[in-house]
Amino acid sequence: MPAPRLVAFDLDDTLAPSKSAIDPRMGELLVALAERVEVAVISGGQLAQFTAQVVDRLPDAAAAVRARIHLLPTCGTQYYRLTENGVRTVYAHSLTDDEKARALTAIEQEARRLGYWESETWGPILEDRGSQITFSALGQKAPLEAKTAWDPTGAKKNALRAAVAALLSDLEVRSGGSTSVDITHRGIDKAYGMRQLAEQTGIALDDMLFVGDRLDPDGNDYPVLAAGVPCHAVTGWEDTAAYLEELIPTLPER
Repeated sequence: MPAPRLVAFDLDDTLAPSKSAIDPRMGELLVALAERVEVAVISGGQLAQFTAQVVDRLPDAAAAVRARIHLLPTCGTQYYRLTENGVRTVYAHSLTDDEKARALTAIEQEARRLGYWESETWGPILEDRGSQITFSALGQKAPLEAKTAWDPTGAKKNALRAAVAALLSDLEVRSGGSTSVDITHRGIDKAYGMRQLAEQTGIALDDMLFVGDRLDPDGNDYPVLAAGVPCHAVTGWEDTAAYLEELIPTLPER
């Protein structure tokens, strides 16, 4: 494929272990990539996670380089850019109070009915992210080992997603991270975020590259592949780093 003009990444298990900060090696690679092309991070997480996991861990870079970094929390229902003065909001499309209330009620009801509402957690199970309601079975700060052990096959998460979706026909209910289910407006997934990137930057989807760890048909990165965006599958942040070390020298310098 021709050299991409924009490279977008999933966050958890692509740039860093789940809910963890990026390694210094990854920070250096992201800045080196932004020196050549536009760089985007798109995930179901909220802005605070992007800031703690990525933005605060980036090495020093020129303002023009940082300006090429795009942040799309909650699968692109929010869009932010980096500036000399911090993070600038491009847009944020929030759920209504009624939509939030119905989503929170439905997901707690079904999680309890299915036996997935845990009594011992690392932080709140339910989170209002403005444009997204997120269920995290063990809480947002649960250690990776606990999350992996809770639902190693994804069967629990997929069963909960299906049960909640049946109650919220006007909203989008999808599998998120390893133990999470996300609820947004209809039609919201990572493909939506990529289309927003195309609209905001003027870069066609064909001229983009997406890197993610869940490009399988049941994965939350799959909608990007289905939308026709060129994709590269990885198995973790180390795999992503090795790929970038090969990719970056092939990209034209600005």
